[in-house]
Amino acid sequence: MKTVIKNGLVYQNGRLIKTDILIENNKISALGQNLTGEKVIDASGMLVTPGLVDVHVHYRDPGQTYKEDIETGSRSAARGGFTTVGAMPNVKPVPNTAELMQKMIQKNHEKGLVHIFQYAPVTIDQTSNTLPDYQSLKAAGAFALSNDGHGIQSAQVMYQAMQKAQENDLIIAAHAQDDSLFNQGVINEGEKSQELNLPAITELAETTQIARDLLLAQKTGAHYHICHVSTKTSLDLVRLAKKHGVKVTCEVAPHHLLLADKDIPSDNPYYKMNPPLRSEKNRKALIQGLLDGTIDMIATDHAPHAKNEKSGSFKTAAFGITGSETAFASLYTNLVKTKVISLEKLLALMTKNPARVFNLKHAGIIEPGREADLTIFDINHKKRWREEDYCSKAVNTPFTGQELYGQTVKTIVSGKVVYER
Repeated sequence: MKTVIKNGLVYQNGRLIKTDILIENNKISALGQNLTGEKVIDASGMLVTPGLVDVHVHYRDPGQTYKEDIETGSRSAARGGFTTVGAMPNVKPVPNTAELMQKMIQKNHEKGLVHIFQYAPVTIDQTSNTLPDYQSLKAAGAFALSNDGHGIQSAQVMYQAMQKAQENDLIIAAHAQDDSLFNQGVINEGEKSQELNLPAITELAETTQIARDLLLAQKTGAHYHICHVSTKTSLDLVRLAKKHGVKVTCEVAPHHLLLADKDIPSDNPYYKMNPPLRSEKNRKALIQGLLDGTIDMIATDHAPHAKNEKSGSFKTAAFGITGSETAFASLYTNLVKTKVISLEKLLALMTKNPARVFNLKHAGIIEPGREADLTIFDINHKKRWREEDYCSKAVNTPFTGQELYGQTVKTIVSGKVVYER
């Protein structure tokens, strides 16, 4: 059956244009005016985009499915307009072997509502100093490497990992954290940590490891991708490294763009994340990093937890917040509607840029012959977010209660509607 999306404002090749989109045999078959099909989706007054791409989610499956599982995690992605995601390997068991990787990928395919690409760990169990067999993991379907949640403490181990990753053409997506400087902190070091009398995390825990790793990436030629950058110094280091030809890319999370530690109202663990919310100066530097191209993409770091794990105090609660469902709406409302960045820029950071960097050939662009992965957003009406609105099992986000524009109306994956408002 031929389906045509009509009358929408379409993001295509970096521009916003008025065009119809014809879907046939799960693919985009044509763009143009006055296209016809047996089924018509009227997108009048709506924004039509390539399905959003998020290279950083945590689905907790297997091993911690009381927090989230592949079905609920991918449903929350679809609810937020994402059609392609990269799932981190901090599950139980960690996919250290080709056999475990194949099982995870099979389950991702069977249970997922969106395209789920699977990370393998940089080191066995993510915390050891032993490398798994990258070649067999890639052959089994791993698309990149990450120990997210854990910084690699040994420079020698990271050096060896980069050498092996470069040999196997695999990206290392690093959580930059020097544990000796992190010092069991729970909140950014600054006035808010003093006000709330909470153990502080110095920026140096992030920046010193990035500095180390950029030198290692320069030496090895490996593609080093930095997860959730959060400081001005981190971006200064990345800018310098890019000028010197280091193969480095980086992502930023919506919460680091939109919130600073001054916005933490009390000892409320829904604001506890790693890296922590930084100073307003750092937040503004991240915005500048979007504008000047230092930051390559936006990724949510969707980190679901059970309610009891996010209750009480910063001192005892788990790190992390959910992000799949509120990412586009919160960024559109707070950055595009306020003219901080253009809609075209935001969409590039959430579609074609991550697809290009991670070589996701099917994703990020609307053009004939491509997979019909599309999202329709309502950018003209706002909605107040409530806990009961989420598709995720988890509700641990400070964005609940906000009135946001940019609700997802319809998400289409391989020509099939997987979410409808």
